[in-house]
Amino acid sequence: MKKKTVIYAATAVFTACALLALGYAGGRHFAPGNADATAAVATVNGEGSPADGQRRVLYWHDPMMPNQHFDKPGKSPFMDMQLMPVYADEVGADGVRIDPNLQQNLGIRFAKVRRADVAAGFDVVGSTQFDESQADVVQSRVTGFIDRLYANAPMQHVSQGAPVASLFVPDWLAPQEEYLALVRSQMGGALLDAARARMRALSIPDALIANLARTGQPQTHVVLSAPRAGVVTELNVRNGAMVSPGQTLAKVAGLSKLWLVVEIPEAMALRVRPGMKVDATLAADDTQHIVGRVRDVLPGINPGSRTLQARLELDNTGERLTPGMLVRAHMSDAKAVSQLLVPSEAVITTGKQSVVIVRNADGGLQPVAVTTGNDVGADTVVLQGLTQDQEVVASGQFLIDSEASLKSVLPKLNASGGTQ
Repeated sequence: MKKKTVIYAATAVFTACALLALGYAGGRHFAPGNADATAAVATVNGEGSPADGQRRVLYWHDPMMPNQHFDKPGKSPFMDMQLMPVYADEVGADGVRIDPNLQQNLGIRFAKVRRADVAAGFDVVGSTQFDESQADVVQSRVTGFIDRLYANAPMQHVSQGAPVASLFVPDWLAPQEEYLALVRSQMGGALLDAARARMRALSIPDALIANLARTGQPQTHVVLSAPRAGVVTELNVRNGAMVSPGQTLAKVAGLSKLWLVVEIPEAMALRVRPGMKVDATLAADDTQHIVGRVRDVLPGINPGSRTLQARLELDNTGERLTPGMLVRAHMSDAKAVSQLLVPSEAVITTGKQSVVIVRNADGGLQPVAVTTGNDVGADTVVLQGLTQDQEVVASGQFLIDSEASLKSVLPKLNASGGTQ
């Protein structure tokens, strides 16, 4: 009797152990973590399709080597990590999908493609310069010596008619003494006229000749004055220096008008023409705007900077500006043209092509190759590839571009006609 009881107990224990082993094996086989793998393997091997509600795995890959695909899970031959599954609902013909919560966590922003009237233009740099048409020279018309120099340093301000230099002219003494001798001897008018003509030929001013007849005292000094108000941009003599006829003593430039000379890159040279609008801001104060139109396009490319110069005239009545100020300018056509615009930060430039990430109607994110134009402030003109009111990713593109590259979306785009 006791023997039968022991046999029954042993049989019961064995049965319980067998049932536990079967339950454990079944649980491992049908666990959620293995359901997708089992279904995916069966699908890849052609043995069937995954049951309803299960995610279909397309392949496994190493995220560090996304182009290498594997038909079953396991350890990566490249890295010390497990292969990751790529599900069918993650990659489709419309690009990649990113969970909305993840989009928010990553700070991904979207912007609409908008249309606006844009005047085709480009950005340049330039500087203010003296208006050479507002410059005059102070020259000597006789041989003499600098007796006194009133303007003694370059860039000195002078007013119109202010003395610049006093000149001693010894050659003037003899013709004046001859004229006074004729006057004292009461010679006829013909001889006096000839004496006056000789003095004029020696560049003796008429005012000095008239003063000579009135006072009877010869004058051998002449004061050269500034022909206009401005600054002395050149000073070529010093006190006591000898000067000759035609020699330039000084150059005086006015400040009531200035030139703005902008440097245009050679690539933009053919687009420049007189009459283009220029909107410039001072580098020292970007709130100060200078608006004008190109008056002259100077011929010739600077061989050093490979730039073309364009010039416009500025009114500087209050002398608010000074020559040499650096400016940033935008040159544009007078007539605006309707263009599509996207934020400049939405454009991914690879060096070979420009791409934007577009959000489709079903929420998928798809990279689209575009042809871009000029930058307009914080926006970029899109010539081809987009339509109005499409939504593009304005931030976080590098994350999406990385995800898309892992899913081989960008290679598919290139294979379907994108530019390599």
